[in-house]
Amino acid sequence: MGNPICLPARKESTTMARIAISNMNCGGCAKGVTSTVKEADPSAQIEVDLDRKQIAVTGISSDSSSLIAALQAAGWKAEIVAA
Repeated sequence: MGNPICLPARKESTTMARIAISNMNCGGCAKGVTSTVKEADPSAQIEVDLDRKQIAVTGISSDSSSLIAALQAAGWKAEIVAA
């Protein structure tokens, strides 16, 4: 028997986007935004900051422009926040 094959650990995506959503005003809005992001990218994790009208999205599998497009198509006024 030879040596066992060791595969490198799979890296999780650490891509993050901070998105401002100017028409996110309440908990219901936050739920709708979260649902839209999850439909666009099921692997995304979302943190909502309702006071700042922003979301932080981590673990996205594509670039943030596809999330912006999905949010805007759903009627949200979304734009990337500069880092």
